[in-house]
Amino acid sequence: MDAQGRGRADDIDPADQWVLNPDTGEYELRLGASTPQSGVPAPRRPRPSEAVPPARGRRESPGRSRTETPGRAVPPPRRRRGAPEEPLPGRRGRRPAKRASKSRKILLWTGGTMAFVLVAGAGAAYFYIEHLNDNIASVSDDGASTGGFQKDKAINILLIGTDKRTGKGNGSYGDAGSVGHADTTILLHVSKDRSNATALSIPRDLITDVPDCPTTQEDGTQKIIPGTRQVRFNTSLGQDGRTPSCTMRTVTELTGVKPDNFMVADFNAVKTLTSAVGGVEVCVGKDLDDPDSHLKLSKGTHTIEGEQALAFVRTRHAVGFGGDLSRIGLQQQFLSALMRKLKSNDTLTSPSKMLDLAEAGTKALTVDSQLDSIGKLKDLGLELGKLNTKNLTFTTVPVIDNPTEKVKATVVLNESTAPQVFDMIKNDVSFTAVKEQKKKEAAAVAARLKGTKAPASEVRVRILNGGAVAGSAQETLSWLQNEEGVAKSENGGNAPASLAKTTLEYAPDQAGQARRLAALMGLSGSAMKPGESVTNSQGLPAMTLTLGKDFEGAGVPLTAPSKAPEGVQKSTADKVECAK
Repeated sequence: MDAQGRGRADDIDPADQWVLNPDTGEYELRLGASTPQSGVPAPRRPRPSEAVPPARGRRESPGRSRTETPGRAVPPPRRRRGAPEEPLPGRRGRRPAKRASKSRKILLWTGGTMAFVLVAGAGAAYFYIEHLNDNIASVSDDGASTGGFQKDKAINILLIGTDKRTGKGNGSYGDAGSVGHADTTILLHVSKDRSNATALSIPRDLITDVPDCPTTQEDGTQKIIPGTRQVRFNTSLGQDGRTPSCTMRTVTELTGVKPDNFMVADFNAVKTLTSAVGGVEVCVGKDLDDPDSHLKLSKGTHTIEGEQALAFVRTRHAVGFGGDLSRIGLQQQFLSALMRKLKSNDTLTSPSKMLDLAEAGTKALTVDSQLDSIGKLKDLGLELGKLNTKNLTFTTVPVIDNPTEKVKATVVLNESTAPQVFDMIKNDVSFTAVKEQKKKEAAAVAARLKGTKAPASEVRVRILNGGAVAGSAQETLSWLQNEEGVAKSENGGNAPASLAKTTLEYAPDQAGQARRLAALMGLSGSAMKPGESVTNSQGLPAMTLTLGKDFEGAGVPLTAPSKAPEGVQKSTADKVECAK
């Protein structure tokens, strides 16, 4: 099968259709001239007036001519499987270089497909650069993001599904005149070491505050759209002209997590992506018949795509309690199924599916201005592609029914568990038990926190403010001296640099003091930094406590939660679950 998935025998390795262009240093997809092609334009050929430079490092002999092939100079296709190998002139008898395995080569091109749904659709297939770039729509992030994801940091992507009814066949769904609210919102957090990820669903009917939103208008001018208090979360997009950057600001206000980028998709994304991969397999634990979403499925396993897939993610009356929270669970099940299909060999080894997926993914996306090219999407896809789906946890913001309503229609934060969930994401704590990560953390805790603790009266420490609110160093000093008996402490003023997290540096002979102070402050093993002591105002060696941006007040523990609170719903992407 060739790169278009038709027209040739099955004995061609799909990865063999990629060849190196020596002029650009990039790999390109080589398609046979005799094969019917798709409607995707090929790379631009030079005009007749443009000369094709000879290959680097090769010189033509005087009087000797060579016929040049119009277009870019690319090496010929590799031989078919099973065909005798033709040794190069002058190199007969030399052992041929060992070729990479088929599966490894394919994964090199499609690492992004193991990422997350729309990212996978765009990041995995980046060959038709200019054409795919033209597919992507982008809008300004209006300064609401971190400035874009970075390869050496944790990644937070805001995925937004709107209820806008644009596109063929979508006008009959619900409110045909919708301005496009944030109907489905997921904050995708990927750990710094790429070992785990959390997909946090935010209910559309959650009552929250929408902040003031500076918004770029169509003419390029800026307008501040006034915020509103105690309204549905979904009004953070579309209402009063709000753009996705406003949803981004609302998420930051709600969770304390500032997203790096956002992606927005409409109804067509579900239909086109599922069709591109040949459908996804879902399971229902009972017969489903929802006239509102047009979903009708019998109990058991089904492969759905297109309109039926859209009906599946839209249904709510036929599952659970019939509300938005039940639908969120169904959508998480669907996304898990789609990820498993994207990762399957059936998708990775089919060039035609990969091309369809690239087309569907880029056409379905509206991204922020920091993520507005297929190259950037490719980089993001490759980062997310490092993740194992068994360590991707789907969960939902903990909520309770709105106590002010007699007829329950909205929800509010569950203040007993929601803050802990947000803190886990902010502190890059996995919802999934990743063995390697737990071993590292256990070793750090055992080495730094376990052992004898010096009496509080013997603890000598200088306190610096390294990013906490003004006055935090003095507040902590007073608390330690007056309430915890750490009399040998002093305020050292501001730290030379700002820190994201609070640290305690100490010399080896101060380990007992450090363990006592860590116990008082609620510091984790990772916050303790073995190093050197400093000289305090009395000329005696002291430890250095630097209060970072994570400091929330004297006496407030700084240890990040190590596991999700009891009762928080969660599931992982590698497991099949049946809708009920």
